Amino acid sequence: MYRVSFFYMLLFGVFHSCIKDGEFNAPSSDCKEGLETVVSYAQVKALYTGELVQIQEDWSIEGYVISSDRAGNFFKVLHFQENPISPAEGFQIEIDMRDSYLRYPVGKKIFIKLKGLYLGKSKGVFQLGGTFSGFGTVTVGRLPALKVPEHILLSCDDPVTIEPAEISIPAIDSTLTSTLVRFQDLEINEAELDSVFSRAGEATERVLLDCLDNELSLLNSGFTDFQNEPLPKGNGSITGVLLRENSKYSLAIRDLDDIDFSNSRCEDVITEFTSDQVFFTELADPDNNADARFIELYNSSEVTIDLNGWTILRYTNANTEVSSQIDLSGLQIDPESTLVISPDPEVFTVVYGFPPDLGVGGNSPADSNGDDNLELVDPFGTVIDAFGVVGEDGSGTNHEFEDGRAIRNSNVDRANPTYLFSEWTVYNDTGDAGTLNLPQNAPEDFSPGNRN
Repeated sequence: MYRVSFFYMLLFGVFHSCIKDGEFNAPSSDCKEGLETVVSYAQVKALYTGELVQIQEDWSIEGYVISSDRAGNFFKVLHFQENPISPAEGFQIEIDMRDSYLRYPVGKKIFIKLKGLYLGKSKGVFQLGGTFSGFGTVTVGRLPALKVPEHILLSCDDPVTIEPAEISIPAIDSTLTSTLVRFQDLEINEAELDSVFSRAGEATERVLLDCLDNELSLLNSGFTDFQNEPLPKGNGSITGVLLRENSKYSLAIRDLDDIDFSNSRCEDVITEFTSDQVFFTELADPDNNADARFIELYNSSEVTIDLNGWTILRYTNANTEVSSQIDLSGLQIDPESTLVISPDPEVFTVVYGFPPDLGVGGNSPADSNGDDNLELVDPFGTVIDAFGVVGEDGSGTNHEFEDGRAIRNSNVDRANPTYLFSEWTVYNDTGDAGTLNLPQNAPEDFSPGNRN
């Protein structure tokens, strides 16, 4: 019994001697004031020329630890950045070491001796480490545990506070990879609010949203201490290490202290609107150039109208089923302004001297040969404006504009879901049903972009 007790006392004494001020920091004798030949991260990354390289230069880099495996969300990798505040770059090194937070706590300054390490790139991100062979290829792998203290040296300085870069989701760029960042006014996607952080034993992505519905992935290990904790239901700030795979970004927190979602969630953002002040004003089928066809819409209101969810439908000839459609999502029409849609933007630009607002391709509603019927439909499925009569072939009717154009009369300032010939002046090559037998040539007989 005495021997066992003595053994544990001895073990405790050895372990405790490696603790500084009651924290799991390395003892002062195991630290460096600095190293010679310290280079920039950019200089190191410049050594990579497309293939795995073993660094031969007797160089070092320095940085501050920003990741932690204490809660289990980081596994055998160390992320560090060049400055504790406003870093220009970050880096990561693969290490075969568990509980690395005991030796390399967040905020600790470290020196990386580069000679002998391998430098590679995976999914657009630079990595340092040892080597890994698999499937006939050699890539950056984990630096063996016994080699870690030889290459990752501790500064004698006490850990400092890392100030996360305050950014928004749209402001993310590749220079922030492997740096500590903080987002404000984020929340978990509503569809996931009844879930936990991750599925047991499985890496899990949860969706973070800002109040404009911009998305960012929250990446959680299936082995974290908080794996089975419910996701927070509020809105607020979240801090973490920014990760990247090519152009896809994700955020990894160190522990739950990185999240403060104590505010109310965002109000629903309305992005779909209707209005009877958006309508067709010119339809073109030039006699001399079918490739110069177009559709013109006009906004007669005094506010910009978002066309998210709006569509233009084409019913070819006498068809009662939609033949083709144009999705207007992502477009807006300024007050008292037009929006011009072309099936051939290159030809349109040459003929009319300016590019259309939207190019849509052949056989679209903008490519009508003049005997088809068109409808403008809002996001809620309501027909706002119409040209022609669905189910009636336009040939020989008062809604035929073959080899000509249909121009909305200038006194019309509202859409009409029912076609009225009295609202239009129609040119074609027949003159039937009260239309004008006067074929139109581009560009001189048309006025895209100008409401007459």
